[in-house]
Amino acid sequence: MHTVVERELELRLILSPERGIPVPARLTYRTDDPYAVHITFHINSEYPVNWTFARELLVEGVFRPCGHGDVRVWPTKVDGRSVVLMALSSPDGDALLEAPAAQVSAWLERTLRVVPPGTEGEQLGIDDALDQLLAQ
Repeated sequence: MHTVVERELELRLILSPERGIPVPARLTYRTDDPYAVHITFHINSEYPVNWTFARELLVEGVFRPCGHGDVRVWPTKVDGRSVVLMALSSPDGDALLEAPAAQVSAWLERTLRVVPPGTEGEQLGIDDALDQLLAQ
């Protein structure tokens, strides 16, 4: 049995320093994929956009800039509000998303209660599978 921790929230897609548009999104964490977080958001396209990256990256990015390459995350303030910025880059294009820091942090805390850091491997059952394999 796997646990899923989800959170619906509104992100802002930053189009320029002066302009952003609201984007409905969902954060998802699944214990059967314990190292990853999944973000699904809807822009003006037929299908939603899905991104998957390390939960550790988002946890660290709430506190300090981290990541490189396709996913970078960092905290900042916008108009006095604490937000987390996520810069996503792919062959299909780039996006800069702004998320409310309090909502992201509360959701991350829920995921960390379900699977504490350092115990992700236990969720995968690798040790049990190895034990069974070596017992044969």
